[in-house]
Amino acid sequence: MTTQAALKRTPLFDLHRALGAKLVPFAGWEMPVQYPGGILAEHRAVREGVGIFDVCHMGEFEVTGPDRNAFVQRITSNDVGVLEPGQVQYSALLHATGGIVDDCTVYRFEDKVMLVVNAANIEKDWAHVVEQKHGANVRLRNISDEVGLLALQGPGSEALLQTQTDTILRDIGYYHFATGKVAGLGCFISRTGYTGEDGFELYCRLQDTQKLWQALTGPGKAQPIGLGARDTLRLEVCYPLYGNDIDDDTTPLEAGLGWIVKLDKGAPFTGELALKRQKTEGVTRRLVGFRLVGKGIPRHGMPVLVDGVQVDTVRSGTMSPSLGYAIGTTYLPASHAAVGSRFQVEIRGERLEAEVVKRPFYTKGSVKR
Repeated sequence: MTTQAALKRTPLFDLHRALGAKLVPFAGWEMPVQYPGGILAEHRAVREGVGIFDVCHMGEFEVTGPDRNAFVQRITSNDVGVLEPGQVQYSALLHATGGIVDDCTVYRFEDKVMLVVNAANIEKDWAHVVEQKHGANVRLRNISDEVGLLALQGPGSEALLQTQTDTILRDIGYYHFATGKVAGLGCFISRTGYTGEDGFELYCRLQDTQKLWQALTGPGKAQPIGLGARDTLRLEVCYPLYGNDIDDDTTPLEAGLGWIVKLDKGAPFTGELALKRQKTEGVTRRLVGFRLVGKGIPRHGMPVLVDGVQVDTVRSGTMSPSLGYAIGTTYLPASHAAVGSRFQVEIRGERLEAEVVKRPFYTKGSVKR
């Protein structure tokens, strides 16, 4: 068990504490789960205005050398070959079994590739990547401790960020990035995020993180957002959380992530054979989104039953701030995974009805007023 003394801190730790944030252990880091205004207010700020997240705990790996693109093509599931410099791609690192080592984003530069991975998996992912270097003319660097990362999210993100940069933000398309300056600080400005809203992820030198945060926060600017609202925002739009919705024992095909698996990309990749076999045979379970019919809130780890028999647990669950009802995810047998199927979630000894619904739960215009 990670002790409090062993927890890492981002460059913004003292600022979070000064703002009155509730700090909790997360993936080996001491991170803000919420600020005094509360999770609901933070959630609403991102859906309706602009919020800012400290995501310095995320991991970054740099791949350079003549074989960089071919190497990343071999170790990830999506097709790196379709990327132009300045593009980003959602992808996954896989075991030979097809299980998910981690989900990741791939950034293609003119002279390098950068992989961005989850904080809890940095050491595991790094070992997995290095292990597959054999024969490739590449240089691998784990630059996680050198990079600061802030996420500016919400419909007001572009307008706010444009006041701090000369880069023309409207020219940066979704899942594209540009190199520029924000508040005079060198950044990779990426139109990506984990909330379902428009926004940007800003990569900078670790020592510049405080200055960047201060330039984007304050009266009339971005509201600081903690891990609590980050979770409700991403779950409403069904973005998977590693360790909950996906893990080493789930495959992309089971998780509904077949769109990031390119079995015909013309280059073999780790996990390809297992996924081809699974696609041919058909998956036996599927990740579904559900709405709780009875009163209660589904939480991670609660038993999920079909016809009285436990088939899985709640992978993610919350009371949706935008929709006003309880939502969650779980794996169900493929025969019971259709929209409209009913099953039970056991909450404090009581079995409550749940119904499979279409994903994502939330889209623009579906907000309950």
